[in-house]
Amino acid sequence: MRFGQLILFLPWTLSLIAQTTQILPLKDVHPGQHAIGKTVFAGGKVEEFQVEILGILENLGPKQNLILGKLSGGPLEKTGVMQGMSGSPVYLNGKLLGAVAMAFPFAKDAIAGIRPIEEMLAADGNPPPDRLEPVRATILGDTKLVDIATPVSFTGFTRATIEHFSPMLRELGLEPRQGIAGGRPTDAVTSKTKPLEPGEMISVQLVSGDMSVGADGTLTHIDGKKIYAFGHRFMGLGEAEMPFARSEVITLLANLSTSFKISSAKQWIGSIMSDRNAAVSGEIGRKANLLPVTVNVKNLSRPGSAHTYKMQLVRDRFLSPLLLQMAVFSAIEGTERTLGAATVRITGKIVMSSGDPILVENQYAADFGAPVQAAIAAVLPVNFIFQSRLPGWNPESMEFNIEARETREAWQLDRFYSRRNSYRPGETAEFDAIFRREDGTELRRLLQFPIPDGASAGNLFASLSDGATANGFENRLNFGTAPRNQEQARKFLTAQRTNSSAWVRIWRADMSYDVSGEAMPAVPSSVALLFNKTQSSQGTVQPGRPSKLAEFEIPLGEVLGAVSRTVQIEIKP
Repeated sequence: MRFGQLILFLPWTLSLIAQTTQILPLKDVHPGQHAIGKTVFAGGKVEEFQVEILGILENLGPKQNLILGKLSGGPLEKTGVMQGMSGSPVYLNGKLLGAVAMAFPFAKDAIAGIRPIEEMLAADGNPPPDRLEPVRATILGDTKLVDIATPVSFTGFTRATIEHFSPMLRELGLEPRQGIAGGRPTDAVTSKTKPLEPGEMISVQLVSGDMSVGADGTLTHIDGKKIYAFGHRFMGLGEAEMPFARSEVITLLANLSTSFKISSAKQWIGSIMSDRNAAVSGEIGRKANLLPVTVNVKNLSRPGSAHTYKMQLVRDRFLSPLLLQMAVFSAIEGTERTLGAATVRITGKIVMSSGDPILVENQYAADFGAPVQAAIAAVLPVNFIFQSRLPGWNPESMEFNIEARETREAWQLDRFYSRRNSYRPGETAEFDAIFRREDGTELRRLLQFPIPDGASAGNLFASLSDGATANGFENRLNFGTAPRNQEQARKFLTAQRTNSSAWVRIWRADMSYDVSGEAMPAVPSSVALLFNKTQSSQGTVQPGRPSKLAEFEIPLGEVLGAVSRTVQIEIKP
């Protein structure tokens, strides 16, 4: 069964395990006590390690405490606290005390911060991450006690992709790894499937399919069908919907900085539904609503080079655009060259939950960096859709087609000028645009703009630019303005200009305003004063900007290099 047809039919023996675990309150924890921890060091077998309670760090954050413990046993003397141990449960006298959650980088001793289980169980009631900053690092002397980084394994991605996006991933508290994990989770769950138990490894699957991204941690507690893991936030997403799989440890890798487990996801189990400050929590047997994505790549210079990548992404307004950008970048970079002259054309279709699909089309030509530009072209409309957060308007599926040529096919603007310096109302202003290619080919275009009868005297401007520059100008003017409905959102997306045309904007310096999405140019000063008050109090009127009188497209068929040229003429009375 393909990943796109994943259905979870989990037997009751797996999802409803009798729970007799008792909780140990933090007030009953004291230095010198000895506890038992559970985690996986090899395969899927849960093993014990020893924990000596060193003390309690109180009020590290708002109503947040941490138990300091020294770990020993098994390979811990050699590896120290490892990435992948986050969530390993700790028991004192048979009662659940908490989960391994923090550690000291470069430490010689395996000393860990243990998140009290009381805080983990209360995680679902925590304020959203944007309202409560979690404790991710505590300065103790000359060093820091930090959240154990969550190892994130990438399979099917190129090395250049991981290197390009690693800084952004690390800012999210993730540690990207390539080639140290593998395996696709299956849904082959039967009545003989071994029940989940605390201490097992789990892998939160952000992407699955021909490319996969999995974040590894340890299961802390099971309460019926509810599970708790990690002992700290994953990325602080708040309410979330991310599938997770049972995972097995292939081997351990000791490291001078931080050791980590090398693991492989094996079997779909359920979905993480909450990502809060003290823990992630989820539900066994629940199927996540994922976003299907297809990326087709073809090199027109090399017949037979077509590749198709099918995958599913988690649905999140921050994560989905980032993961999509990585997938498109990797699909191009893994199939096409990234250095040397290249032209990349991208088309796409985003099927929405209501209304017509959103179409994507653009071209890029460069000596290097074309994959980055194409990946950005794919993610921009997707990011806008997710950030708009309009009810009942969500992407249902996406498909992108990428065609590449190993030549740089582009025009450059040679000259742009007006045939006269001044015009009168009723006359037609004429502008000449001359473009050249690297082989010397020349293209001339005449642009005519009728000056309206009754036009006021003053300066008139004509600005010629490539599609990306024109989009950037318009988008900066609309920055911070969320669409009020689907119609406005679609209007914004369909108004995005392609790089295979030149765009000429005719404008005056007089202020214009957008009223509920409709442009009103050159308004009287008294009306402008009223609009300014409306803008500040109700937000229905957008700030004034230069009045755009008209816009013209000059189709070129090939990419226009980055350009912005403005010509000024005078309108005489």
